[in-house]
Amino acid sequence: MSSDPAQDAAPPAEAPFAGAPFPQAPFAEALSALGPFFAVRQHPAGAAPRPPWQPMSRLAPGSEALLDRVAAVRAGLARTHGVPPERVESRVAASVAHLGLAARLLSPALALAVLRRRALAVSLDALWWQPVLGRPVPLSAAAEDTGAGGGGPGTAHADASPAALLGTYLADGPVAGLDAAFASLSVPPAVLRGNVASALHGATAAFAAGAGPGPAATARAALTRLLTGPALRGAAGTAPNGAFRRRSCCLIYRAAPDRAGPVCGDCVLLDRRRGRG
Repeated sequence: MSSDPAQDAAPPAEAPFAGAPFPQAPFAEALSALGPFFAVRQHPAGAAPRPPWQPMSRLAPGSEALLDRVAAVRAGLARTHGVPPERVESRVAASVAHLGLAARLLSPALALAVLRRRALAVSLDALWWQPVLGRPVPLSAAAEDTGAGGGGPGTAHADASPAALLGTYLADGPVAGLDAAFASLSVPPAVLRGNVASALHGATAAFAAGAGPGPAATARAALTRLLTGPALRGAAGTAPNGAFRRRSCCLIYRAAPDRAGPVCGDCVLLDRRRGRG
């Protein structure tokens, strides 16, 4: 299922950046080739992209930007199910919004960690986005290396493993900031951790499909380490058939009028529903 349900929303065109034109490094093009969830634009360090670009740090606990995002996702879920927005629980919309943004932050971070040993960003302050619906949100990071070497966005850590880079990204970086914001909206910690595990698993599968056998194996090894590490331990397991299963639900099924809508393909509820059938 889509983590961004308002598929009928018409996204605006991406806005230009402030200052002189800034060419995209070759590696940014390589990220885009992996799919829209991996695409990252670059802006010079210290530059402020023009509106509708905005810093992701505005998604702070209790902030207007956070509440606006949840309200937009709530309206999208309501349109999908043909109900008024007030019929969709705020907590459900908050969880779905968190899942979509977690997937957006983790996909390029995974690719950079595996392919270049680079960290996408150290905090939400370093990332800019456009809060559109109906597609992966546009994302931009400050570029450390924009020369002919094509270092790409983020900061290089040549001696760090992909799992270590991503572990920091989860525990102390942008994902931790995102978790704190949505925790303020009464999304349970288990749901937040499940959302992150699900997003990371989905990012790994998408990356493996397009990156080649060697990088794919590295990404899967990093995923295994992270799922058994402190940040995500207990958030996911395997189904009887060996498939990935998160151990919580993102709650999207509750947006349906009878609170019995479909669940995602990795949901903890999936096997229980099949068992009832």
